[in-house]
Amino acid sequence: MDTLAALLRLLLFCSAVGALLGYSFQFPQDLDATPRTSVGFHDLLGYRRFSGSALNYSTLLLEEDAGVIYVGARGALFSLDSSDVAVGNALSIEWDAPAQLKQECLIKGKDNQTECFNHIRFLQRFNATHLYICGTHAFSPLCAYVDVALFKISSEFEDGREKCPYDPATGYTGLLVDGEMYTASQFEFRSLPDIRRNFPSPMLKTEGAPTRWLLEADFVGSALVRQSAHSSIRDDDKIYFFFTEKSQEQTLYFPQNRVARVARVCKGDVGGQRTLQKKWTSFLKARLVCSFPDYRFHFNVLRSIFILEGPAPQSSILYGVFGLEWKNVKASAICQYSFADVQRAFDGPYMESQDSTLIWREYTSTVPEPRPGSCITDKLRATGINSSRDLPDDVLEFIRRHPLMFQPIHPQEGRPLLFKRNMDYTKMAVRRVTALDGRTYHVLFMGTDEGWLHRAVEVKGHIHIIEELQLFEKPQPVDSIVISEAMRSVYVGAPTGVVQVPLSTCHRYASCFDCIFARDPSCAWDGKMCVEMDSLSDRYNLTQDILNGNSGCENRTAEDSVPTRTRSVTEGDDVLLLCEIYSNLATPRWTLNGCEPPDYSVESGYRMGTDGLLIVGARVEQGGEYRCFAVENGIQVPVVNYMVRVLSGPPPIDPTTAAPSSPHRLSSTPPGTPMTSALPPPPVPLPSGPRIQISKTLEVMYLSLIVILAGLCIVLTSGLLYMVFCMPGRRGKYSLQGSESERNMELRTISSNCNGGQDSDANGGLLQIVPGEGQASPNKEPLPPAPPLPPPLPTSEYTNGVSATLPSVLRKMNGNSYVLLRQNDPETTSPLYHSFTEELNKILEKRKHTQLVSKPDESSV
Repeated sequence: MDTLAALLRLLLFCSAVGALLGYSFQFPQDLDATPRTSVGFHDLLGYRRFSGSALNYSTLLLEEDAGVIYVGARGALFSLDSSDVAVGNALSIEWDAPAQLKQECLIKGKDNQTECFNHIRFLQRFNATHLYICGTHAFSPLCAYVDVALFKISSEFEDGREKCPYDPATGYTGLLVDGEMYTASQFEFRSLPDIRRNFPSPMLKTEGAPTRWLLEADFVGSALVRQSAHSSIRDDDKIYFFFTEKSQEQTLYFPQNRVARVARVCKGDVGGQRTLQKKWTSFLKARLVCSFPDYRFHFNVLRSIFILEGPAPQSSILYGVFGLEWKNVKASAICQYSFADVQRAFDGPYMESQDSTLIWREYTSTVPEPRPGSCITDKLRATGINSSRDLPDDVLEFIRRHPLMFQPIHPQEGRPLLFKRNMDYTKMAVRRVTALDGRTYHVLFMGTDEGWLHRAVEVKGHIHIIEELQLFEKPQPVDSIVISEAMRSVYVGAPTGVVQVPLSTCHRYASCFDCIFARDPSCAWDGKMCVEMDSLSDRYNLTQDILNGNSGCENRTAEDSVPTRTRSVTEGDDVLLLCEIYSNLATPRWTLNGCEPPDYSVESGYRMGTDGLLIVGARVEQGGEYRCFAVENGIQVPVVNYMVRVLSGPPPIDPTTAAPSSPHRLSSTPPGTPMTSALPPPPVPLPSGPRIQISKTLEVMYLSLIVILAGLCIVLTSGLLYMVFCMPGRRGKYSLQGSESERNMELRTISSNCNGGQDSDANGGLLQIVPGEGQASPNKEPLPPAPPLPPPLPTSEYTNGVSATLPSVLRKMNGNSYVLLRQNDPETTSPLYHSFTEELNKILEKRKHTQLVSKPDESSV
C-alpha cells in the first residue's frame, strides 16, 4: 500500500508539472499553420535528384551565370549542371583523408563512422578562375584552390586550422569578400568560439579576456551588407554573424541558458594600435528575440537565417528559424526582422557586467567619444581618425568591456510569423514574387529535420503554407537550400543527395478553386488550367486571389464535373459514402435532399469522418440524394453526389453469390470446389428456459471480470507512465499541447487514396461489412466449420458499395502524419483501423438476420 500511495503521489506530481507545461505552451492557433496539401515522395512532380558515391551533400555554391552548382560533400567535390542535376555530365574531385590520418583520428577517440573523414565545410568563389575550399580532413583541417576550368585541385594544400573547424558537426560560417576571408566557429581542440578575418594580413580575432566576447557560441550564418553604397557619410560595409550562445543577461521571466545573437564587425577594421592589437575594434553584439510576449515564452535557439536584400540596406529583411533549448521538445518558429531595427539596436545603450555577480545590466554612465564600436566615417576622418588604429585607448578599452548592447531586436509584428508544433525546421530560403494584384509577396522555402520541404507565402503578417513535399523516402535533415531564379528551381542538400524541385507546380491544381485556394503568387487560372504567370506576357484573362484565396471562380464550373453514384442498402444495414478531400484545410459538409442531417451521433444514424459519411442502421427515410462539399476559405465546392435507396425488405438469396457466414471466420476454398459448398449452415435454434438464465448469469460474471481487468490495466498504465516520464534518467520526446478544443477526437474514415491522387474507381470504393449468422449453441458444442470462400465477384464493387480493393492509406492531416493501412494484412497494427472495424462489428453483432441482394452492382450489408 505504501508503494501504491507513493506511486499515486508521483503521478499527481507529474500531472501538475504537465499542467504547468501545458499552460506555458498555449499559443495563438492561427499561427500554427497547416500545410494545405501534402505531396508524398512518390507523387513529386518535376523533380531531379543527384547522388554520387559520397555522403553529406551539405555545402552548395550556385553560380547562375555559368549554369553550375558546386556541391561539397564528405570526401568529394561535385560540379553539376544547374538546369538538371540528374544529367550524367557531373564532374567530381575525390578528396578524402588518407588511411593513416583516419587511424590517428580514431586513436584520438573520434568516431570512424562520421568524424574521421574529410567533410568540406567551406566552398566559395576566390577569383575568376579558382574556388577556395576547406575540409575537416579527419580532424586535421586543410584548404586548397580548385581550378574551375580543369576542375581539379591546382595548388599545394594549406593549413586550415585557423579557417575550418575540426569537428564536422560544429557550427560554422564563412565568407570571401573582396579577397578577404571571414570565418566564425569553434576552432582548434580547445573549442573556443571565435570570429576571424583570416587573410589578408593582419589576422583579427575576438577578445577572450578580461571579458569574453563569445560564450559557447554556435554559429549558423553570416552576411555582407554593403552599407557604403550610396552612403552620404561614406560609411563602411558590415559583416554580420548569427549564432546562439550562453546567456549573460538578466531575464524577467525564468532563466534561459542560451540566447540568439547577431554580431557585426566593420569590413575596414584593422585592429588597435596598442589596445586590442590584432583584435576587432568594431565588434558589437545584440540579442535576437523571437517570442510570444503575452505568453512569456521564448524561442531562444537560432537554427538558420536568410537575408532578403532590399534596394537599400535599411530596407533589407532578416528571416530567422528558431527552436527551443530543450532537445526533447520539437517546435519551430519563424521570425522576421528589419535591418533598420538591427541598426537601431547597435546605436543604442550598452550593457556592463559586474565582476562580483557576472550578471550583465544596462550601462548608464558616460560613454567616451567617438562612439565605441562604430565604423570609420567622414565625421571621424574630419577629426584625424582615418582607421581603427587611430582610435583612443579609452574608446578601445570601453569596447573591450562592453561588447553587448542593451536593446534587444524584436520581430516585426511583435511576434513570430509562424509557429509549428512537433516539427523542427533546419534551413530556409526566401524569394520575392510580384502577383497579379501588383503586390510583392515573400515566398518561403523551409526544410525540416525529416526531409520535407514547406513552400509558403507571407500574407498579412501570417504564413500560409501552400504545400509540403517529401523530398526523401527515408527521414533525414535538410542541410542547405539554394534558390535559382534563372533555372526556376530550388536546390536542397541533404545527407544522401541533392534534390532539384521547381519553384512552383501550378499544373498540379486541376480546377479553378484548387488554383485559387492554393494562394501561390506564381500561379493563376486562365479559364482552362492553372498556369505560371512568369511564362505569360498577356495576363488580362488570368484569375488570382492571394490576399483572401476565395474569389474569382464560378460555382457552376465545379458543378459540371461532380460525379454522381448510386447506392442501394437494405433497411437496418450500414453503408459508407466516401468523399475524397485533398486539401488539409478543407472540411467536409454533407446534405440530404438539400438539407443537413440533424446531427452525426449513432442514435441519429449518421457518423461523419474526414473522408466519408457512415449511415448506421439505414432507415427508409434516410434514402435520397446525398451531396458532399469541401468547405475552404468560406467557399463550399461540390465533390460527389450519391443517390441512396433503402430497400424495405431482404432480397432473395442467390446461391452463386452467397457470402460466408462470418467475415471473421473465413476458410480458404480449394480450386474446383463447387459453389454449393459455399452455402451457409442452417440456423441453430436458440436456447430457452433455465439455460437463458445461466447465460445471463455468465454474462454478469463476464462483465464483472472485464471491470476488474480494466481496473488493473489502469493501475499498470499509471505505473508505466510514471516510469516513462517521472523516473530520473529517462528521456523522451514530448509534444507541445494546444488548447483544450484541439483535443476533441473525431471519427476518421479510411480514404482510398491521398496526396491529391485521382480516384481510380469511377463508382467510388465504399466499405461494406456482411453480418454473420452464427448463434450460441445451447449445448456449447463446437460450431460447424466455416463454409469455403466463394470465387471473387467479376465486378469491381461488392454489394452496398464495398470496393474490391479496400482503401490502403489513411488521409494525412497537419503534415508528416501518414499511417499506412495495408489491405489483406492480418498483422496490421493501426489503432484507427482496428477501432473503426470494431465499432462497425459492435453494431453488426446486433443484427439477427442475413440479407443478400441478387444484383452484384448494387449492394446491401
